[in-house]
Amino acid sequence: MEEWRFIRSGSGSPAYNMAVDEAILTAVSEGKAAPTVRFYGWSPATLSIGYFQKAKQEIDFDALEREGIGFVRRATGGRAVLHDKELTYSIIVPESYPGIPRSVTEAYRVLSEGSLSGFRRLGLAADMVKLESEEDKTQYASMGSAACFDSPSWYELVVEGRKIAGSAQTRQKGVVLQHGSILLDLDADQLFRMLRFSSERVAERMKRQFEQKAVAINDLLRSVGKPEASLAEAEKAFEAGIAEGLGIKLGEAELSPYEEELAQQLVREKYGNEEWNLRR
Repeated sequence: MEEWRFIRSGSGSPAYNMAVDEAILTAVSEGKAAPTVRFYGWSPATLSIGYFQKAKQEIDFDALEREGIGFVRRATGGRAVLHDKELTYSIIVPESYPGIPRSVTEAYRVLSEGSLSGFRRLGLAADMVKLESEEDKTQYASMGSAACFDSPSWYELVVEGRKIAGSAQTRQKGVVLQHGSILLDLDADQLFRMLRFSSERVAERMKRQFEQKAVAINDLLRSVGKPEASLAEAEKAFEAGIAEGLGIKLGEAELSPYEEELAQQLVREKYGNEEWNLRR
């Protein structure tokens, strides 16, 4: 059984979190690091947007400032995520690694097996979305807000038809980077205060739809009379779940000096400046 690195980073700034993921991707591509699973959090709470989103059109920066929310653009696609009461993960592995499909969609399926196992270890009946029929597509259809948890894509994870984890993926330098947000609690009101809409009426309608399609772990646990999960309990469940789902061992590790130096450089030159974050 292959052993991958497992890095438990704790909470980091928005720019640093994204810089570390890219630094690990570079180290893996250069053969300087093994495939890696990383868990991390955010300080302060942060709104991240996908690579292709239009920041100034979709995000209310005055609201971010009023509420002390950080901001960063991800290198991956997808839509806006409010990172607060959650476990964030990244999985970084060469495209050539045995069992990693060439298709982005199929790679989601493989890499999400671990998260699926993690949710089940918390006692939740999670499933993968398969948009194979028109009925499936109608069930998960979205009105198209800028929020990531608005609707699931192929092989994303749902419980009782509601999206419970948001993941995004990029492939660079022969390496797959998938990172995602596993929500312990969800504040839809705060998230939607950060987003721009054409009117209050549209914002309210979008928020109501969002609340019907997205759910957090503790909402589900409370609904069936189970105790809430702590961050430590979630980390334990998903660490074991990812190892099981990917058929690997996880060995505790830290960033190498090379990765740390590269991450700091990426903070200065990319994720920590407006040229990157407001580029669209």
